[in-house]
Amino acid sequence: MSEYVNKITLGDCLEHLPDLEKNSIDLFLSDIPYGISLDDWDVLHSNTNSALLGKSPAQDSKSGFKRRGKPINGWAQSDRNIGLEYQEWCKDWAIKIYPKMKNGSFLFVFGARRTIHRVINAFEDSGFLLKDTLAWKKPSAHHRAQRVSIVLERRGLVEEAKKWEGWRLGNLAPIWEPIAWFMKPYTIGGTITDNILENEVGAMNIGKCQLNGSSSTNMLEFGFGKNEARIHEAQKPLALIEYLIKLTTRKNQIVLDPFMGSGTTAIAAKILKRRFIGFESNPEYCAKSLERLDAIAISDLDENLPLFQQSLL
Repeated sequence: MSEYVNKITLGDCLEHLPDLEKNSIDLFLSDIPYGISLDDWDVLHSNTNSALLGKSPAQDSKSGFKRRGKPINGWAQSDRNIGLEYQEWCKDWAIKIYPKMKNGSFLFVFGARRTIHRVINAFEDSGFLLKDTLAWKKPSAHHRAQRVSIVLERRGLVEEAKKWEGWRLGNLAPIWEPIAWFMKPYTIGGTITDNILENEVGAMNIGKCQLNGSSSTNMLEFGFGKNEARIHEAQKPLALIEYLIKLTTRKNQIVLDPFMGSGTTAIAAKILKRRFIGFESNPEYCAKSLERLDAIAISDLDENLPLFQQSLL
């Protein structure tokens, strides 16, 4: 397993996870694909359409909602199976992760509001226990809800357009994203304290993870640092990932992220002096994540700085 430690390996995690040692991982933390057809790498179902991932003139040059996904009602009856296909995809790798985690260890899995229940089903079916569902509150959110009146006016339905003035199509501004918090069961008959003594996992470092002088809640509010590089459209703030790692691990423990993307998990682990194992199947993202990782010099960092201060420099 040593060939994977403190490295981001290019490749499909399904091929490499079997090589990891059993009961060796202290924390699983990953912003996995959401299965909402955000881009090619996020199409995790067999039912496609020629319009999928296309774009309308209104979407051109937009920073959010740049490509066309599937409408919630779908384009065909077979679209009703997309959620189940995503759940099966999650279970394919969740069952491989289970034996690699230490008993009582934690897992943080980022997901979409519409598909997180599929992740939860897959992980519970793989043997994990759902501990809580956290909410990451973003500093801002894209809101592209289309006005019904404009749609009707384009159809020449003037009176109907007046009737529906002020109404919109779509959703409310998506200001938060869920993070499913799982635990691998510890020995039946023992206690969580016994497990902490044996495996050094299962506790929360509340003393060192206070925010604004108070213990944090399950609503986590973090934004990107002023000079934080953005290389992936689904990228999460370094401060958020740092927080989750420091909350649940100790120095030198191993953090696993099989969908490394922009490399944020590896960077946070390096800053906090944890070891990490990462996989990324996209060559472009893998290369960029390695560039970000190599730019972090441990000698220039002080782990005793106030929590998350380093990520905001």
